[in-house]
Amino acid sequence: MTDSKNPETIVLHTGYRSDETTGAVAVPIYQTTSFQFQDTGHASRLFALQELGNIYTRIMNPTQDALEQRVAALDGGVAALAVSSGQAASAFALQNLAWAGDNVVSSTDLYGGTWNLFANTLRQQGVEVRFVDPSAPENFRRATDDKTRAYYAETLPNPKLHVFPIQEVADIGRPLGIPLIMDNTAAPILCRPFDHGAAINVYSLTKYIGGHGTSIGGMIVDSGNFDWGAVPERQPALNQPDESYHGAVWTEAVKPLGPIAYIIRARVILLRDLGSSVSPQNAFQFIQGLETLPLRMREHCRNASAVAEYLGGHDKVTNVIHPSNQTGEEKRRADTYMSGGYGGLVGFELDGGKEAGQKFIESLKMFYHVANIGDARSLAIHPASTTHSQLTPEEQQATGVTDGYVRLSIGIEHVDDIIADLDQALAAV
Repeated sequence: MTDSKNPETIVLHTGYRSDETTGAVAVPIYQTTSFQFQDTGHASRLFALQELGNIYTRIMNPTQDALEQRVAALDGGVAALAVSSGQAASAFALQNLAWAGDNVVSSTDLYGGTWNLFANTLRQQGVEVRFVDPSAPENFRRATDDKTRAYYAETLPNPKLHVFPIQEVADIGRPLGIPLIMDNTAAPILCRPFDHGAAINVYSLTKYIGGHGTSIGGMIVDSGNFDWGAVPERQPALNQPDESYHGAVWTEAVKPLGPIAYIIRARVILLRDLGSSVSPQNAFQFIQGLETLPLRMREHCRNASAVAEYLGGHDKVTNVIHPSNQTGEEKRRADTYMSGGYGGLVGFELDGGKEAGQKFIESLKMFYHVANIGDARSLAIHPASTTHSQLTPEEQQATGVTDGYVRLSIGIEHVDDIIADLDQALAAV
């Protein structure tokens, strides 16, 4: 255990130190479904939430717990919940608060899969997601009514790359009892949303935290800084008796365990009932990735800035999308919230539209053409024909996708090799 505030130390030493039985230093893969209870009293206390501990791997597992402790510590939170994917994390984050008939106000600047989840799947489940332009934070207030349960946004929106006004929107929501939920997938370490008023972070662990393209997983982190009972009528899921857990009122039931009502409900209701569990093997892989995350993020940021500068001087590139190129309020937000660097994503537009974008992708030799971001290796994709293809043209425009837009996830290869591959691909367009 460490009291360090430095991410390089936190990711290596928080929580788990060694296995009590064997002395193993690496976190073991606890590949088991179930856990032996000490006696019937112990079992009863666990099921009654009078004591926290392992019951069944669908709900909790020691490998998963070690991962959760480290990510929570990294973000400055009090607790976390690992799940099977980033999509599951986004869905659970809202389903934990919003029921049929409720609504959530979300930024328009979203990953295509999240947009589709919000605009279609959640709507079919009775939860309305209202999309607003985050360039004017007051849009969130204007879209709010008595049934609004949360605000949602991405820190560094993929693919628009306009940093979200975290503090401004969090300050609108808190007096109303509305938490700001931030998807910090593209900016781990670089941005600390809890320091700016966000209540909950979500991650696709698949991306930078995993970092090696081997495993799918997600994470929800509870800041512990949001008073869910301050405006109880705003958050009925946490302040009304829960019939699925013996009438528990979560803001009261878990007080002895700390300010973790939100994350406990997500674990013992949503994870228990819907079963989107991360496997112990994948949790182990994410711990391995987490241990080198601070080092990798430095290289991602450095290489991406060099790529943005190179693309800005290329005659076939009509627009470069990267925080370093922004001005005015967009640049102020980038510098305020991305104090650790501008991230590893770079977008650019080609004059030839969709045909030029696809030709560029097909001409790359070192870059991988995949849907992921955040790998150690460099990746590229044409969003209009892939990740955002299920959106209408108007929705694509709202998220920042044009026909000629290409998204790059810059890896940690030598920057000369990255630029050489881009150069030869642009020459072929």
